[in-house]
Amino acid sequence: MRGIVCLITVPAKKNWARKLAGQLVGLRLAACVNIIDGIESVFSWRNKVQTEKEDMLIIKTDRRLFNRLKAAVKKVHPYEVPEIIALDITRADHPYLAWIAKLVN
Repeated sequence: MRGIVCLITVPAKKNWARKLAGQLVGLRLAACVNIIDGIESVFSWRNKVQTEKEDMLIIKTDRRLFNRLKAAVKKVHPYEVPEIIALDITRADHPYLAWIAKLVN
């Protein structure tokens, strides 16, 4: 099992994060999704500094599913360029990684 954690930000409205998290777990593309609501993102978009209220999803999955997870997110995400970042898990409790593998494979 080569676990990854994916970080995705979504608009902080209409329970968007909760809906997406449920879809990803339901499709077995994620074992677990944590939602951090009410973050503030500051970024440059079209030559202007923008500030947005967003929610962040922390998604635990297997790296072999990343492309499918990314495609599922892009299919429904309202942003033209969504933030989809994958980080390799370099250390973790082995039973937790086994649990992820069992749920997503």
